[in-house]
Amino acid sequence: MDLEKFTEDVYTVAEKLTVGQTPEIKSRINFVRERLIEMYKKNLVKINHSVLEIICASNLISHGYTVDIEKQLSNILVCDVFATKGDGTFIMEIETGFTPPDHALDTIDYYVARISSKIARYSKHCSKFALATPVVGILPIPKLFLKPPSDRKMEEVQRIKNLVDRFYKNPPIEIEDILNARLHSIYLINIDKGFAKQLDPYTYLDLAEKLQDVSELDL
Repeated sequence: MDLEKFTEDVYTVAEKLTVGQTPEIKSRINFVRERLIEMYKKNLVKINHSVLEIICASNLISHGYTVDIEKQLSNILVCDVFATKGDGTFIMEIETGFTPPDHALDTIDYYVARISSKIARYSKHCSKFALATPVVGILPIPKLFLKPPSDRKMEEVQRIKNLVDRFYKNPPIEIEDILNARLHSIYLINIDKGFAKQLDPYTYLDLAEKLQDVSELDL
């Protein structure tokens, strides 16, 4: 653990994010900065994920949200970014695409299961739920989550449950959680320039499909 280096890096990012902002916004961003430092002292966060969290937090703060990070939602669930504005609550989970070595041979299935599990487990704890990812990655989001619950067929809900159950059994996901899960937006994070851009899920999936089509071309 290198507290001095972590603090220096987080301060550098926070200073970049607060340039030209109002004193209130600066104060809220600096609150997130100090929270990250305290959590690093407890060995609960790492620098790469912390940078992503403070960039996303800054985006929400600039849109009038009050933001906390690494918030406990239940005995087993902690979210990356938790924001409130008025009576509304907003949860954002950041995905980097990391896959454990144990899943080197079923990387895609594992990643789809993880994304599905997060949408189902977290979205019931907030008014709006979003996923965020660096611009260098593509989130494999099942199209099921773009449909209204009334349009989701039980067989496709069951397929998602079966996939999630392969990797996440403690506790198992509930059918109702998948059936009622909501995904409101996707945030693309530009780490180098220090900003996050919001997209609606339909636009994001359309973009992701086009990128995948290009990647499959025989150049």
